[in-house]
Amino acid sequence: MTEDFAQLPQAASVRLIDFEEARVVPGIVPMTFILIVSGTKPYLTMKVSLSPLVYIRQPEYWGIEVVGSMIGIGLPATAHYTVSLPLDGVLGTRGIEVIGATNRKTFNVP
Repeated sequence: MTEDFAQLPQAASVRLIDFEEARVVPGIVPMTFILIVSGTKPYLTMKVSLSPLVYIRQPEYWGIEVVGSMIGIGLPATAHYTVSLPLDGVLGTRGIEVIGATNRKTFNVP
């Protein structure tokens, strides 16, 4: 990331959120993998996504953030979420690290 990008203001409608479970499962094609993350989102109208970090060189563990985005009016009712991400092109030399607001989990992926 360039310094110019890092200096830009942060969005007010996007935050890291916690997850309760994360797992890596094999894909249909040999040697492909899928990350599946689930938990409870704090707002019913929140959209949850998995956002890989950007690197200049392949890291040991590729960071993948669990991100909640507010859409429209925030309804303060909790709801379960499950999101997935194919890991093609976002694997570190040893695996991945899932990053939530207050928790992290590392996976070794072949």
